[in-house]
Amino acid sequence: MIRLLLLEDDPNLSKTLKKYLERNGYFVDLAKDGEEALDLSYTSTYDLYLFDINVPLINGIDLLSDLRDAEDMTPAIIISALTDVASVTSGFMAGADDYLKKPFDPDELLVRIQAKTSGLRKTIKFKNFEIDPQNDTIYKDGEKLQLGQVQKSILLALIKNYPNPVTKEELLLLHENPSDVALRVNITKLKKSLGISIENVRGVGYKII
Repeated sequence: MIRLLLLEDDPNLSKTLKKYLERNGYFVDLAKDGEEALDLSYTSTYDLYLFDINVPLINGIDLLSDLRDAEDMTPAIIISALTDVASVTSGFMAGADDYLKKPFDPDELLVRIQAKTSGLRKTIKFKNFEIDPQNDTIYKDGEKLQLGQVQKSILLALIKNYPNPVTKEELLLLHENPSDVALRVNITKLKKSLGISIENVRGVGYKII
């Protein structure tokens, strides 16, 4: 799920936007001041920043400038009631990718967010499996799978290559100590633990069906 950091000191607006964005499929962390937003940016990874300017402790423009100086290039949208040319210019000079003036229609904000994150939403789906391409996390029936690295890599390769087979040589490269036996064992474990069908394509490799 795409993760957003919203810096907004108006509690009513921040809660309203959080609910609206989460209904539209985003995960949203809230920060009421610049220092809290800075701390969150260090402890979590975000796909997009939404920063108001006039907030306590560190204003949104200074915060964004500091993040850019620290080589944090996460896309950012400034949301502010400051509509003068100097403020807008300052926002872009600090590293903003977009600038939205208050008051605004939430649908407009959503469109702008979608424009900045559209490339991140191309999830890969196969039957009841879904792959988050940002971190290759695999979900089955909405639940995150807990697999060992080798089995996870094999499953990823099979799903991403569907309906074509993955060569045995490619699958062997996913093993720390590659062997035909190790590959067969991991394929068998995947089939049993996940209830999936994996077919041996003679002379080629394996494919999920």
